[in-house]
Amino acid sequence: MVTLALLAGAAGAEQRPVNYDESAVGEVVLPELLRGADGTVVATSGDWERRRRPEVLKLFQEHVYGRIPPRPDDLRFEVVATRPDALGGKATRKLVRIWLANHPAWPGMDVMVHVPNGAGARAPVFVGLSFNGNQGVTTDTDVPISTRWVRPGPVAAGNRATVASRGCESSRWAIEAIVGRGMAVASAYYGDIEPDHEEGWKEGVRAALSPAGAQTVWQPGDWGAIGAWAWGLSRILDSLETDPAVDATKATVMGHSRLGKTSLWAGASDPRFAVVISNDSGEGGAALMRRNFGETTEIITRAFPHWFTPGYRRYANNAMACPVDQHMLIALAAPRPVYIASAAEDAWADPKGEFLAGLHAGPVYALFGKGGVGLDQQPALNQPVGDAIGYHIRSGKHDVTDYDWEQYLAFTTRHFGHRPPAGPGRP
Repeated sequence: MVTLALLAGAAGAEQRPVNYDESAVGEVVLPELLRGADGTVVATSGDWERRRRPEVLKLFQEHVYGRIPPRPDDLRFEVVATRPDALGGKATRKLVRIWLANHPAWPGMDVMVHVPNGAGARAPVFVGLSFNGNQGVTTDTDVPISTRWVRPGPVAAGNRATVASRGCESSRWAIEAIVGRGMAVASAYYGDIEPDHEEGWKEGVRAALSPAGAQTVWQPGDWGAIGAWAWGLSRILDSLETDPAVDATKATVMGHSRLGKTSLWAGASDPRFAVVISNDSGEGGAALMRRNFGETTEIITRAFPHWFTPGYRRYANNAMACPVDQHMLIALAAPRPVYIASAAEDAWADPKGEFLAGLHAGPVYALFGKGGVGLDQQPALNQPVGDAIGYHIRSGKHDVTDYDWEQYLAFTTRHFGHRPPAGPGRP
């Protein structure tokens, strides 16, 4: 089946054919994962870590997402509010302000952290970004409504969040289930880091950290918005390392859709993230770019050019020329566990391409003596598979559901060796 996609974002909008016919995908030849730039075979985990991984990371920096700057010396954190009886007394909720002391052009970011009460030990933590602000993640009415730019939608007016945005994303965050497992969760609004439109960088951290400020002309290899959002995730982790209630060595970075692309890049760029989760991340995330199915590189670089380094546009309709593909992005996390999730009704994100990326990252995990997805064909619906690379395709649409969270909690619990607190229905 071939349909038409309406592309907006660049100069005007236009319709282009989108392929949903598996027989029309054609042959997909992936770049060699275990062969270095000098042609030598990568045969051991040491070869991967010393030689090939730095090469692959640099290729993604130069050709896809751009280079992320290190932690600034002027990074500051402040706990601005604490509620010890959140979730009916099950959690302590903290609001943490993160800013740069010497870069006032960036307004900073507001992080909301829920930590389980009475856990008896430092809590593993999920780290992620939201689409509407902290007030969208929870139904609590005392969480301030974000005043930053937000995308147009039913819970916004004039690109600002409204009261209707309270709890609009709460079904995607499963905070009570996370806390019930003895784990913490930290979230922040991705628009705090950089507003999600082509000129948004001028109000975000990219302009603030650039010597030229809003007059910067971005070049190939310079970071895009995905890089900026990934930078923000690392800064959240910096703040969590100072929280005595949280075990920041057991931090899981998780993201959905464009923020799933971000979580994969954050996990590749910052090895402190102990587990990496991609939920329906599609093109530019977990899905193989060389597969002509659903969204393509040509489509995404027209609609959202600001997400990537400028040079990525050269691979529109020319994916085979790109020196990397997304199985290599998954492999950058090795030997840390990665979970990839797809949805059956989300053909735009190419669920099969997401599975295949996980499958073809497996040889790197094998170098470390770890198993991959564990089978050669995409599994049936609602049948999670995998060892160090987990995967499922569930029934339903592009979203984050309780079913997804059940798998993520089980996956992280297994890999962290974490024992959830005793309670109803638990031994």
